[in-house]
Amino acid sequence: MTTNDTYVIRAELLSFDADPGEGDTPAEGSVRHIEDAALWIEGGRIRAIDDYARLEPDLPPRIEVIDHRGKLLMPGFIDSHVHYVQLEIMASYGRQLLDWLNDYTFPEECRFAQYDYALALSNVFLDEMLRVGTTTAQVFCSSHPDSVDAFFTASSKRDLRMLAGKVLMNRHAPETLCDDIQGGIRDTERLISDWHGTRRLGYSLTPRFAPTSTRAQLDATGGLLRNDPSLWLQTHLSENTGELDWVAELFPESRDYLEVYEQSGLVGPRSTFAHGIHLDQGMRRRLADRGANLAFCPSSNLFLGSGLFDRHAARDVGLNVTYASDIGGGTDLSGLATLKAAYQVGQLRGQPLTAWQGLYGLTLGNARALSLDSEIGRLAPGMEADFVVLDLDATPLLSRRHARCRTLSERLFALMMMGDDRSVLETWASGRRQHVRD
Repeated sequence: MTTNDTYVIRAELLSFDADPGEGDTPAEGSVRHIEDAALWIEGGRIRAIDDYARLEPDLPPRIEVIDHRGKLLMPGFIDSHVHYVQLEIMASYGRQLLDWLNDYTFPEECRFAQYDYALALSNVFLDEMLRVGTTTAQVFCSSHPDSVDAFFTASSKRDLRMLAGKVLMNRHAPETLCDDIQGGIRDTERLISDWHGTRRLGYSLTPRFAPTSTRAQLDATGGLLRNDPSLWLQTHLSENTGELDWVAELFPESRDYLEVYEQSGLVGPRSTFAHGIHLDQGMRRRLADRGANLAFCPSSNLFLGSGLFDRHAARDVGLNVTYASDIGGGTDLSGLATLKAAYQVGQLRGQPLTAWQGLYGLTLGNARALSLDSEIGRLAPGMEADFVVLDLDATPLLSRRHARCRTLSERLFALMMMGDDRSVLETWASGRRQHVRD
């Protein structure tokens, strides 16, 4: 390749400019589809996009053209909720949430006190994310500051856009995982100073969930968020009925689980609450009014038996819904697998998920909900050059299904149902090709 980070990718192109809606036909103006497109990359950003025949006369004479005709270009996938420190306990025998945490999660996370181990697992995790076409994620580290330093170091070397944070928890966990209020805030402030806004990295304040933090720790976290509104926040909410009972017992002064977080100032436009299965419509409306989002984690919810997420109820009140793998409770890092599981949950609720809505959610929808849509989530001039090259004939069976498809909608739905890491031919981030399928 040339040495000035300037390339043209020639392929079919699909990107979203707006929410396509719930209909079988996407809303007018929401989809950009070019059958023979030229994507011009320069200096890590997109310089231009057009039909290849129109753009070709304007290209520099010796620019390298990478010919991927027959393949599909899309924005890089975004995962709004994932635990990199749980990568190695994926597919541990399915228990209910609280048992699963004690039996598998907490013992594994103790290992991340060692920087070398955390760095090695960070690199493995990022390799796997790029393999499935995910270029951005909001990531839980462990309660050890070294786990955050290691993850951001690995992400920075690859120039990835990532959000992450140190877990804050000062009770109801092994002593080696618990921090104290002052120490946890001090560590968090140092990590923010070192990493937040560095290259393409952002810091997410990360109280694990209400039961593992005292009110004082939640209040201190809310103080950090009020002092710097450029920070993100991630935690869990209403995943499991046993969890709800526990929260009610621990916080009797709060009328419901959400109010625990509201009272500490943790609900805002950059707040992600994972799961949100067991909510009433009033709670959903309160989240929507503050601009927060719920991370829909369908494979995790099915695996742990937590319940069926009500996507339409969230949309009815204008509440942002993002899509997430929730590894290691989830069963697959692939965004396509997440959408497949989301479709299955939707079918059980009478809420079928179209490929238009699913792929929008995995790209621009997630970017908007995470306040990242000025940089990523769609393919357009000036945006960061994070994208995937998808092979709709990646497997013999997928190829046979593809041959029978009559419309773009059918092709995309088949990809959503049957695609996996083999469907990702290449993953590009910051204008660099960072994964090539074996």
